[in-house]
Amino acid sequence: MSTAAQNPGEAGLSINALSQPLVAALIRDAAQLCLGVSRMDNGCTVIDAGIQARGSLAAGRRIAAICMAGLGDIQLTASPAFTDWPWQVSVATSQPVLACLGSQYAGWNLGIDDPARPGKKFHALGSGPARALAQREPLFQTLGYQDNAAATCLILEADRLPPSGLAEKVAADCGLAPAQLTLILTPTGSLAGVVQIAARVVEVALHKAHELDFPLQHIVDALGTTPLPPPVRDGLAAMGRTNDTILFGGQVHLFVSSSDAEAEQLAQQLPCSTSRDYGKPFAQVFADYQYDFFQVDPLLFSPSRVAVTVLDSGRTFLGGQLDSALLYRSFGLVAG
Repeated sequence: MSTAAQNPGEAGLSINALSQPLVAALIRDAAQLCLGVSRMDNGCTVIDAGIQARGSLAAGRRIAAICMAGLGDIQLTASPAFTDWPWQVSVATSQPVLACLGSQYAGWNLGIDDPARPGKKFHALGSGPARALAQREPLFQTLGYQDNAAATCLILEADRLPPSGLAEKVAADCGLAPAQLTLILTPTGSLAGVVQIAARVVEVALHKAHELDFPLQHIVDALGTTPLPPPVRDGLAAMGRTNDTILFGGQVHLFVSSSDAEAEQLAQQLPCSTSRDYGKPFAQVFADYQYDFFQVDPLLFSPSRVAVTVLDSGRTFLGGQLDSALLYRSFGLVAG
């Protein structure tokens, strides 16, 4: 594996401290953002961004900022690369490793018995600053980052309200009481969900770079764009669209402190087109593997097109290509 990244905490940044004002502002502005805010009996605050409440694109942008602990600038902008699709999610971060892998990555796989459905479990993927407190993922050994906080939040991809036991488990793993925890719920195909998942366009590039053994400490700045997926209630279709926007329309520009040879190799290997599973909408790939996520080639999850600029030499290396036909097929676009 790659050598351990230089400790992001050496910059003195606490992702939980940075995110808490953003969480407070989200709660304060809940009505105008079409969010629901409630409190469990154990004291945990729950922000509903698309289950019983409608949520909104504006809420999704702000939730994506919380996912990145305030270390990323997320905007909805015009999409010049796709003439038949008007909007894209744009992301910029000057702390790419800490913002994307230390906070934003949906790497905490949570499951707990669901009292509302006897014999079944409530499952959700967690992202956001609480991950750095819980340290439940091997990734944090590579990052060498730990955080301390008196309060935290976790963003869950979920289409149902979680049982109180899940909040208690998360809080305990973080060393906090449930009253110090906020859970933000964003269904995959909701207005807020499509924004906050598309905003991972840079994160998936960093995660694949790590899988390719590229030293994370050499990635010093990053930009990314991807088309805004249209919301859809069907869970499988929503999973497909939020993956396909990055696979077929995601563009990432990494600024690195590596050698030219290392940067050129990264640009060649990083695009999703190098995967054996590239070439079909993700929902079809998933179905072909009988809906077994772990059979999908992990190297598929990466942007469509990349640029890697070497700071020392000033050279830029390009890789991959956009695929509007597959993107529009996934999005269900009907031309006028």
